[in-house]
Amino acid sequence: MALGIVVRRVPGVTRWVDYVWKAVAVLPGAGPAHWKELRRDGDAVEYHAATVSLELFRTDTEAYLQGLSTKNPAIYVVMRDSDDVDPLDVVMATASPFEAQDYADTGEELVEKVPMPEGLVAWVRDYVEAHHEDQVFVKRRRDKARVDLDQNGIGDSRIRQISDVYRAPTAKQTVH
Repeated sequence: MALGIVVRRVPGVTRWVDYVWKAVAVLPGAGPAHWKELRRDGDAVEYHAATVSLELFRTDTEAYLQGLSTKNPAIYVVMRDSDDVDPLDVVMATASPFEAQDYADTGEELVEKVPMPEGLVAWVRDYVEAHHEDQVFVKRRRDKARVDLDQNGIGDSRIRQISDVYRAPTAKQTVH
């Protein structure tokens, strides 16, 4: 599904930051756009920054369920600093809180949590209901092999050991 990403620009509160950018909304089914101004309220400006594709995957239905079960379901918008004239590059949008956490852990991207519109909640929920399969937890059992009987790594195999490999070296005794 095509999602338009709405980004708000407000003036910074310190002398080191001119503007603060924050993703504030998504527009399901939006057409293509590139930093199109939507609204201006004093110094605050909202832009339709980009339109990205929201893709859902069968293997991530557990993550979607986790996101839908929260009090306020959200879409996570991943952005990074732009090398071009644009202030930010919108990388992607995801409904998976697990994937959003992976991007947030790198520290290179800015991940914003945006409220999910009701129609989009219904669309994701329908997808999960159609494709989710509960994973049965299988506890791993230790195999019965006795690994303590193997003595690999004791001593140097190139040197013939006649006696105990753990013995302390002895000093040569000279006969007078």
